[in-house]
Amino acid sequence: MPEIRVTPLGAGQDVGRSCILVSIAGKNVMLDCGMHMGFSDDRRFPDFSYITRSGRLTDFLDCVIISHFHLDHCGALPYFSEMVGYDGPIYMTQPTQAICPILLEDYRKIAVDKKGEANFFTSQMIKDCMKKVVAVHLHQTVQVDDELEIKAYYAGHVLGAAMFQIKVGSESVVYTGDYNMTPDRHLGAAWIDKCRPNLLITESTYATTIRDSKRCRERDFLKKVHETVERGGKVLIPVFALGRAQELCILLETFWERMDLKAPIYFSTGLTEKANHYYKLFIPWTNQKIRKTFVQRNMFEFKHIKAFDRAFADSPGPMVVFATPGMLHAGQSLQIFRKWAGNEKNMVIMPGYCVQGTVGHKILSGQRKLEMEGRQVLEVKMQVEYMSFSAHADAKGIMQLVGQAEPENVLLVHGEAKKMEFLKQKIEQEFRVNCYMPANGETVTLPTSPSIPVGISLGLLKREMAQGLLPDAKKPRLLHGTLIMKDSNFRLVSSEQALKELGLAEHQLRFTCRVHLHDTRKEQEMAMRVYSHLKSVLKDHCVQHLPDGSVTVESILVQAAAHSEDPGTKVLLVSWTYQDEELGSYLTSLLKKGLPQAS
Repeated sequence: MPEIRVTPLGAGQDVGRSCILVSIAGKNVMLDCGMHMGFSDDRRFPDFSYITRSGRLTDFLDCVIISHFHLDHCGALPYFSEMVGYDGPIYMTQPTQAICPILLEDYRKIAVDKKGEANFFTSQMIKDCMKKVVAVHLHQTVQVDDELEIKAYYAGHVLGAAMFQIKVGSESVVYTGDYNMTPDRHLGAAWIDKCRPNLLITESTYATTIRDSKRCRERDFLKKVHETVERGGKVLIPVFALGRAQELCILLETFWERMDLKAPIYFSTGLTEKANHYYKLFIPWTNQKIRKTFVQRNMFEFKHIKAFDRAFADSPGPMVVFATPGMLHAGQSLQIFRKWAGNEKNMVIMPGYCVQGTVGHKILSGQRKLEMEGRQVLEVKMQVEYMSFSAHADAKGIMQLVGQAEPENVLLVHGEAKKMEFLKQKIEQEFRVNCYMPANGETVTLPTSPSIPVGISLGLLKREMAQGLLPDAKKPRLLHGTLIMKDSNFRLVSSEQALKELGLAEHQLRFTCRVHLHDTRKEQEMAMRVYSHLKSVLKDHCVQHLPDGSVTVESILVQAAAHSEDPGTKVLLVSWTYQDEELGSYLTSLLKKGLPQAS
């Protein structure tokens, strides 16, 4: 029995590092290769020894697919390919291929140069790893080998994010990575066709959340920033360099222009210039509005937002600073937070999800005394706000995608166990499909029944349409035809076309039934009585008396014959084709009741 096996090495009932192993029709694929932001020890990377304890990973994996450039999806890639050892192909979209090495290098600098961590990948390893990457275009079917093919779909979320369909023969799996079903100020909404995979593996970060109107959230965000700046406070907005950063920059830029505000807005340097450069480069991946106005004005060239210098953090007076990274777990955002945390005039706005173990998660949970490095205790007096500008699909969006793809089974990853449980029940109730939520290291095995595609001839479809019945996806209809197999392909054609193609003569199948009647008259007289009786009863049908003495009703033939042993009994032979099965049965039961007495 063919089967699909799925094992999360990361993101199983967790929003840490995404890394999922899929076995489909004998092929092994790794989906994403992320790192966990909440750990700085061995737990940071997935446990690749699960794949094999001896030998190179290349012998066990057919390919690796990276859905987008966020570090919880690609952060372990150089470690996996260069330190553990993998030489096979790594597939990702072009924007992901361009931005991934920048984020990996930035992350390496923080971990190695600033924190002095050992057993970490080098700059050269990042370069060597990226040489193994094969870029994929949207909706392009890529043949990994003779049997395995993959296809990318637009996922929204961040620049270059994609969902992937993995197909071997008639079996297929769709992996969503992270996606967003609502368009925003700089990206479009995720989209997939009705591909009906055997399995849909979807993220479930916001499994129980239905977000309020985006406009209300934006208004609230601008109000809080404006109020803080007006009272002379400083606003820190921790973001990741790409994604929400651009979204919120566009929002503040237009607000500052409209309100003619003078307080400076800064963005932590380096990464963002590069980020905006890639947004300009990959304009086709952004939304329609930005693409349309791009010639007149590039939305990513900001007038009010300037590069940030470390010395500015100590400057008096109001300011707004976007600083990386987004969860306050390291880097510039954490340094600024430490400086500003003690002043109640200031505010920190967390615009996205924070993983457990990060400073961001701690302050959102209400902690106001934080133990920092060197046993220092930091007292948080500044205001802490959480406003979800996260680019993940909410519960409504996840349900929408399941409805769009129409999978046979659903598997949830990248979410918290309790929230997943709720969504699992909802999916099973609404779509009547099995839904799974394995933990890390747990394997889900799905038996698959191979579907055999059958082509239908145009003539047969036209004949069906001529009956005036319009197709309805919710009401399957029976289609009668002849199944022909040629060169391992199946086609359903009309019986006339089949005979013509195969050069065969038509055989007609007739059913014959015997009806015994007590009658001493001759056969010809008997046939005449049958004709008169049927003529009077079947007024809507064509009843004929033929010269040879037989009677026809449509394609049904009735003949009278003498009984071989009883001269007082006559035998009526009633025969019909299978098309007239109903009329033939009715006629037989009518004649069995006997003929009316002759006057």
